[in-house]
Amino acid sequence: MNPKAHLHLSPDAIYPFDARGIAKRFRHAAIFGALDALQPGETMRFCNDHDPLPLLDQLNNRYGAAVDIRYLQREPGAIVIDFVKQAA
Repeated sequence: MNPKAHLHLSPDAIYPFDARGIAKRFRHAAIFGALDALQPGETMRFCNDHDPLPLLDQLNNRYGAAVDIRYLQREPGAIVIDFVKQAA
């Protein structure tokens, strides 16, 4: 097996990430790690109980246009955002 080959574990290339189950002090590091692991065209579907505006600022500073941010749901207590890794 090619060690550089990427295994698509999700047939639609959308990987769920539920931040509600991660301790607050580890959340941002876990999110950055998950985004770094995405291949171009893959999506991380992020769920949270609040709108993560400070996180979005950090993502914009770190990734710029390399990660597209798309809200799917934006209601109090129910936030769902797709983070889509763009081709370099």
